[in-house]
Amino acid sequence: MRVEDVFHQQPPPTGNPYCSDPVLPSLLKRLLPASALSTIEPDLIRLGNDLVDVLRPLAPQVKEATLTQYDAWGNRVDHLQVSDVWNTLKAFACKEGVISIPYQRKFAEKSRIYQFAKIMLIVGDGHVVMCPYAMTDGAARVMELSGSAKMKEEILPRLISSDPNTYYTSGQWMTETSGGSDVSRLETVARPVDQQPGDLGPAYLLDGFKWFSSAAEGNMSLALARSESSPGTGGLSMFLVPVRIPPFTNPLSNNVLLHRLKDKLGTRAVPTAELSLNGTRAWRIGPPGAGVRQIAPVLNITRMHSAAGSVGYLMRCLSLARAYAGVRTVDGGKLLADIPAHMEGLARVSVLYRALAHLLFGTVALLGRTECGVASAGDEGRLRLLTPAVKAFAAMRAVPAMEECMAALGGQGYMEETGIARLIRDGLVEKIWEGTVEVLAHDLIRASRAKGAIEEFCQWGQGIIVSSPVKTAGVMYLNKVVLDLPAIFRKTGNPLLPRSILTLFGTAASALFLLEHAVWARANKEPTADTDRTAFERWVEEGGMRSTLEEIAGLEADVEGRIKANQQLVGGINSDKAKL
Repeated sequence: MRVEDVFHQQPPPTGNPYCSDPVLPSLLKRLLPASALSTIEPDLIRLGNDLVDVLRPLAPQVKEATLTQYDAWGNRVDHLQVSDVWNTLKAFACKEGVISIPYQRKFAEKSRIYQFAKIMLIVGDGHVVMCPYAMTDGAARVMELSGSAKMKEEILPRLISSDPNTYYTSGQWMTETSGGSDVSRLETVARPVDQQPGDLGPAYLLDGFKWFSSAAEGNMSLALARSESSPGTGGLSMFLVPVRIPPFTNPLSNNVLLHRLKDKLGTRAVPTAELSLNGTRAWRIGPPGAGVRQIAPVLNITRMHSAAGSVGYLMRCLSLARAYAGVRTVDGGKLLADIPAHMEGLARVSVLYRALAHLLFGTVALLGRTECGVASAGDEGRLRLLTPAVKAFAAMRAVPAMEECMAALGGQGYMEETGIARLIRDGLVEKIWEGTVEVLAHDLIRASRAKGAIEEFCQWGQGIIVSSPVKTAGVMYLNKVVLDLPAIFRKTGNPLLPRSILTLFGTAASALFLLEHAVWARANKEPTADTDRTAFERWVEEGGMRSTLEEIAGLEADVEGRIKANQQLVGGINSDKAKL
């Protein structure tokens, strides 16, 4: 029999990712004023069509970057070659305004919501192109807050440009072999020198080795280096480093050598390099020794981008699984969509996706308010708590759900052509980029120690709970958890609890945002009102809140004994005594 004569599965339909999404249109309707939505929504619909018609067909042509370190005559050239499609993806995102939108602030504090709606739509087809833009977004915010007058005049307009002919992208050079996320052990040294060409600020030369530098083809980077004699983080300053000497497009390398490109599990389209800095020209940003404080806006913004990546990958995987369920027949002609067990699995994934999307955009809204100077002290406190939580929580929960979507397509889901395998590989990095789950759990704990931080969060949550006209079992259970949060956060002296506390906080915060939306939908007689209420109730019951509370109770039972047992269970590590 010829292959042409056998059954061929009808491909699942390719719908506009905005119009077919079960969450985003309703969410934006609540978060955006009608005047803004009337402009933003048509643009998102247009973007969805362009993703299907323009970007998605390019997927097979995305190639890994290559590095040629020496020419035929033995000269060090470090020629980094990215694929034409990678440059096309970058130009596409630039023209979509993924950086310009929040800095033009046409929609004031709502501009961040508009930006992240676009990011979420692009992520599934963008082959991690948002990685360099995440760092560029962070660099732009640093320039806006702390850059010299000349940096704001010459560099900032390039970073926030929507013109592919004039824009700059920025990297972020912090990670070194000595410390990873622990920048207190950073070894790169900065030496002050006389003013250099460009005259952007206090001039330095940098010497060191950066172990993990994404988007190595960018125009510039922000870097931490040790400029002061103080040990730990107190001796670190932040620097603007041109990858090439001004005007940044010159082929001269500014004494930056590419040691090698990283051979990664995923995100393979992004050129990630090990870089050697050898008298590399740089300009200090902000006061000497204040590098960690100065770079905080970069981390906050890139963590939001990371969370949007996790949610965007899941959004795309779920859309594929939904579409497949509508065309695949089994059991004598039944559609998967008519098989209750199959739809039960997809419903669980959908509830998680809804929870993560609402958590993401609830936090994005606070970011926009803070940047535009209209946030209350409570808004700013919640943003500080939610930023590490949303990044870590989305990273933990998205990939297992993406695996369920892969399984929902059977063998076809395991094939590279459907794209789910790549999305899972790319999505896994979000558990590491911009801080592992454990690092972010400790960051949440630090944020919770600010005076009144958790109490104010709980008061905000109580306001949402009180606004619910119907006190269902889910509402009452969430109320109990919110009331218990301050006492749970007081247990952070237990070194076993940070991850579990972050999980509980992420689950509870997601539930509060889901409830807020459900109350709004009911009050406004939205067509999604019943579904929104069901999503909230299922999330409270099945989203892991109860099991996490049980986990916390178990981890409190015998801390010393458990730590010792952990050492024994892992085995093979020379440690005679475990200490708190």
